[in-house]
Amino acid sequence: MRLSAPFPKPAPESLVMHAYRTHTCGALRSADVGANVRLSGWVHRKRDHGGLLFIDLRDHYGLTQLVSHPGDSGFEVLDRLRAESVVRVDGQVVARTADTVNPNLATGEIEVRVRAAEALSEAGELPLPVFGEPDYPEDIRLKYRYLDLRRETLHRNIVLRSRVIDSIRRRMVGAGFTEFQTPVLTASSPEGARDYLVPSRIHPGTFYALPQAPQQFKQLLMVAGFDRYFQIAPCFRDEDARADRSPGEFYQLDLEMSFATQEDVFSTMEPIMHGLFEEFAEGKPVTPHPFPRIAYRDAIAKYGTDKPDLRNPLVMQDVSQHFRDGGFGLFARILGEKRSNAVWALPAPGGGSRAFADRMNSWAQGEGQPGLGYIFWREGEEGGAGPIARNIGPERAEAIRAQLGLGVGDAAFFIAGDPGVFYKFAGLARTKVGDELGLIAKERFDFCWIVDFPMFEFNEDKNHVDFSHNPFSMPQGELDALNAKDPLDVLAYQYDIVVNGVELCSGAVRNHKPEIMVKAFEIAGYSANEVERQFGGMLNAFRYGAPPHAGMAPGIDRIVMLLAGAENIREVIAFPLNQQAQDLMMNAPSAVSEKQLKELHIRLATPSK
Repeated sequence: MRLSAPFPKPAPESLVMHAYRTHTCGALRSADVGANVRLSGWVHRKRDHGGLLFIDLRDHYGLTQLVSHPGDSGFEVLDRLRAESVVRVDGQVVARTADTVNPNLATGEIEVRVRAAEALSEAGELPLPVFGEPDYPEDIRLKYRYLDLRRETLHRNIVLRSRVIDSIRRRMVGAGFTEFQTPVLTASSPEGARDYLVPSRIHPGTFYALPQAPQQFKQLLMVAGFDRYFQIAPCFRDEDARADRSPGEFYQLDLEMSFATQEDVFSTMEPIMHGLFEEFAEGKPVTPHPFPRIAYRDAIAKYGTDKPDLRNPLVMQDVSQHFRDGGFGLFARILGEKRSNAVWALPAPGGGSRAFADRMNSWAQGEGQPGLGYIFWREGEEGGAGPIARNIGPERAEAIRAQLGLGVGDAAFFIAGDPGVFYKFAGLARTKVGDELGLIAKERFDFCWIVDFPMFEFNEDKNHVDFSHNPFSMPQGELDALNAKDPLDVLAYQYDIVVNGVELCSGAVRNHKPEIMVKAFEIAGYSANEVERQFGGMLNAFRYGAPPHAGMAPGIDRIVMLLAGAENIREVIAFPLNQQAQDLMMNAPSAVSEKQLKELHIRLATPSK
């Protein structure tokens, strides 16, 4: 049930009672039997037992059972009220009989015999039920979010969110950080997503942007001499919704540290993140710190993703050497087509049956792939079973089995081609096999750092080199690396923290030297003038003495989603937008008046339907 909380003690009965309540609906216990009390709340559920009326009265703190007899004062009021009406009752606390005690309810040993009732607000017919929490279409839930928030699970999630944020604040202050607020109206910045723009009335034809993150401002705070900054920061990005990302706006624990290396960030934040999760994990194991560090390229090669779920024990390996000299013609031909091509093997312990292999092959075809090659090993069969095993022979099949550490009753699946193209599918296959075979230890929180991200990537659509991560990061090797290396070989001091396959945040050691920043942006196609125009404020600040600094920004919404065990991030946000970035309750976005547009010097050019 809902969290109980302290509430002011009731005044002595000789004094006038509070207008609405002496106790909350989660406060009364067997020690209160005999007391005269006043409660206010929502009618959660009504039950008529042969004229005897039982009502579960609910407020933020919990439930209390009311009982009213025909002829009692207040019976007629309670009898006519619909569920979710708001009512005030006066009555006496009585003990439940032994056979009616509810051990699952904090107030389950008592009930209140009603002697007076007043309807404070009567509810009409509900567009969705609150009691029982049945599945309901999301558009209805979001349109009537104030009703949805009355449901037990969602209400608990939002309370959990508040408690998590409170814990974060305490832990950050305890680690020597100071909370500051940064502007919400700022300038547009190439953070990787579309900006939300706000037109200026005073300066016609110009726009503010809502911050995708407080990136520049938190770095400027370091330049200003504030050593350790944090903020529970709102961020705004005009991007599509995902299960773990809300469109429009989200909140993050934004932080920055002066005179800090990458290791300083890790050693500072690991105890905070471990302690936070341990506090709210309800006994689930949490990775002890220091957390594992995995290089980006290793994460791709072993797990098929830079967000690996380490609860899944499966690790892929390159088995190209077993196919290079023929045997299985398809793989031999693929390996010969391009030097970078490879064959990866995905182990499947316990998956050694033709039925499972065929099922995985069918799944791969449903994902748009031609199939998923396999070998499986069974008792009394030399080498292995399946078309690939027959083609490469028992010696090579045995070598693959030995390399992967597999045995009788196990299988291996193969993905061949350009790893840069197929690695995402390989990662999906790893998750699918782990899930199908029950290998994922779901009742724990497994953390890791992903480090050594490439500074740049090649943008196929624009046909030029672009930043692969945060453009304000320090390249490893600094200016020498930018001048001497192929841009695609330059690594950055960038890092992600990942838990259970969910990226909680990105972070980096910042580039605090103007000449390195100008060169990095030049490689990404920005002229020196463009860099000065877009980032002049920060560049000028760096020219007056900037400390080395580093930071990160874990997502609040994702942290709470994981701790709540929710599948969708909208289940931990009080008033989220839907997948089309609409607020169905407040009808936003909406058209504005011609008068408002004229004040902003804006003329609309909406697309024709």
